[in-house]
Amino acid sequence: MSLLQGRTVVVSGVGAGLGHQVATAVVCDGGNAVLGAGTEANLAKSAAGIDPDGAHTAYRATDITDEAQCRALAALARERFGRIDAVVHVAAWDSCFGGLEDADFATWQSVLDVNLLGTLRMTRGCLPALKVRGGSVVFIGTQSAVAAPSQVRQAAYAASKGALTSAMYSLARELGPYRIRVNTVLPGWMWGPPVQAYVRFTAQTEGVPEAEVLQRLTDRMALPQLATDGDVADAVVFLASDRARAVTGQSLLVNAGELMR
Repeated sequence: MSLLQGRTVVVSGVGAGLGHQVATAVVCDGGNAVLGAGTEANLAKSAAGIDPDGAHTAYRATDITDEAQCRALAALARERFGRIDAVVHVAAWDSCFGGLEDADFATWQSVLDVNLLGTLRMTRGCLPALKVRGGSVVFIGTQSAVAAPSQVRQAAYAASKGALTSAMYSLARELGPYRIRVNTVLPGWMWGPPVQAYVRFTAQTEGVPEAEVLQRLTDRMALPQLATDGDVADAVVFLASDRARAVTGQSLLVNAGELMR
């Protein structure tokens, strides 16, 4: 039986990469996916690719720094499908690079407003519907929140996602009485548009084949491959489903064994 048969899942941050893969996995596993992101044209393209006849998808342009827009996306899910069973938070600001010495703290505040507070706004917007029959909240975190990578410095991104993982513990306790589970998926290097771009850029900069750059990454893994966007999406579907009905307050690394805890 499909893991999400008849369930409705709100997915924030649906673009060309992980958000699209999560929404695709939801529909493939029998669910309805309600897509949110900043650009309506991208949402329309994603929805058409996932569900050409529109029977199992709906979308609305949503800025997760605006609580009213978060509530509107949740309302769309209830209007269209009558329920919300899970919310998956892919939306994030991950393009702030650097560390402490070169930090622009105004930018850090914006990163936190999206990655931490925006995720919490979207969760709160979905709470009334989730409380009806219980459900699942899945945060997308990052391995860099628990082990800084040597290749790319993203201190603001890592700090914001680390804060989100810490918030997860409190939310799991707070929302548990409503039978709402809260968990986090921690991807590492994940083969999808951002990592593909990194591999291309690094290869061009160093004048080496892309395969060589990719090999440097896979050499770090226990499994001889990178996890993909699709692998992370499959982990999300598991956590959103009743197969994970006794799992809450947990962080699941999906990283081909690069880091083990």
